[in-house]
Amino acid sequence: MPDVYRKSSEHAYPTEGSLVDSFGRKAAKLRISVTDRCNFRCDFCMPTHPIWLDHKEVLTFEEITRVASILASMGINTIRLSGGEPLVRKDIEKLVIMLTKVKGIESVSMTSNGALLKEKAAILKENGLKGVTVSLHSLKPELYHTITGTKNMFERVLAGIEESKKAGLKLKINCVVTRGCNDNEILDFAKLAHDSNAIVRFIEYMPFDGTKIWDVERVVSGREIIQKIQTAYDLLELPKEYGSTSKVYKFKDSSKGEIGTITSMTEPFCGDCDRIRLKADGKIVPCMFSLDEYDVKSLLREGASDSEIARSIRKNFWSKSPGVETMMKTNVQMIHIRPMHTIGG
Repeated sequence: MPDVYRKSSEHAYPTEGSLVDSFGRKAAKLRISVTDRCNFRCDFCMPTHPIWLDHKEVLTFEEITRVASILASMGINTIRLSGGEPLVRKDIEKLVIMLTKVKGIESVSMTSNGALLKEKAAILKENGLKGVTVSLHSLKPELYHTITGTKNMFERVLAGIEESKKAGLKLKINCVVTRGCNDNEILDFAKLAHDSNAIVRFIEYMPFDGTKIWDVERVVSGREIIQKIQTAYDLLELPKEYGSTSKVYKFKDSSKGEIGTITSMTEPFCGDCDRIRLKADGKIVPCMFSLDEYDVKSLLREGASDSEIARSIRKNFWSKSPGVETMMKTNVQMIHIRPMHTIGG
């Protein structure tokens, strides 16, 4: 376990410098959920009958940008936009350009279901978006529509992927693997990565489903996924970058393509976590596996200064949970935490 993952002194939180928690982990990446709404109903994410936030409860672009600026002053340099589905937020491309202008922000990217990318990819790239990660959980149209609760979206998403490539966005494909559902497509996705220069990342099924059907028996481990791929391809594991959520593999026989596994459940990476999340309703979430959330919207709307907001964020981030790794080691029973559409991953 890295040295960074040893509890620091219980003294008062730092009031200047980097945004740091009590374990010494520094925040560098901000995940922003711009909306809780989505045009899909993925079974591992969305409740059957979601209750959406009232529009007035959702942060404005100006409020989001202000929080991003405050966090950038504390060392945040990378932003990822998510939802719900970020592209259903009207004029989202305007937020992209606002965030790229924030001093200290080096990269703005997005996670999307891809349904609206065909129309939006070019303007997003033009406005400064660096990359897009598309959720694609099956290569079989019928199963894809079952998983996502949609009709006639598969070809539309593929078209969005192609348009993103054409626009010059760095493209990744995410696949949540669920036992008994799409785990028989692991080699198909590996072939996609191998043959088409795609970056495919396999994600372990996590307890954030809206229908609360998550069960550890449904989890296909990253190790099992790689073992399956190695029956067909020779892989080379690359050194893990600090703060990365994925283990990355290249194909030994090809310079094309890349495989990643995000092993949140079986081999957590809490020790060098450098992320902080901002929900659409203005709640700061230091750790997605913890129920702890801290309101900044009221501060924004009640006239607090930037320094007052920064002080509140520092205080709350200092109390960041050690993470799911510690929960597992102390035999805490894993339960449904929150629907994924409310936090954006």
